[in-house]
Amino acid sequence: MSIDRNRLLLELSKTIGDINYDIINPSISALNVEELQPILQLVARARARARAAYLKEMYDLANEVGDSLPSKQQMTKLIRSREMYEELLSGVQAVEVAVERGYLDVESRQDSNG
Repeated sequence: MSIDRNRLLLELSKTIGDINYDIINPSISALNVEELQPILQLVARARARARAAYLKEMYDLANEVGDSLPSKQQMTKLIRSREMYEELLSGVQAVEVAVERGYLDVESRQDSNG
């Protein structure tokens, strides 16, 4: 029973991987480090700014409320700052996962130079 279950799980994983490859791969050309630079730059800079905004928002909030609880409006602002940071992080992680799982083709430096 255990072997059949493991085989089924492997087959499910392979099928899902194949479907993901068939859908994701055609939409993005083979990647190399140079082509990923715009994404990496965008995410690194935006994440740093979003992290700074989130930390500043938390710092300002702590100074404003003191021993009181934050208002809904203050919490909404803090949540938006955190969500922006987390969404940017999720975006770059999605690219990493797609590369790790083979959904996207990757060129070596030699391939991209001819």
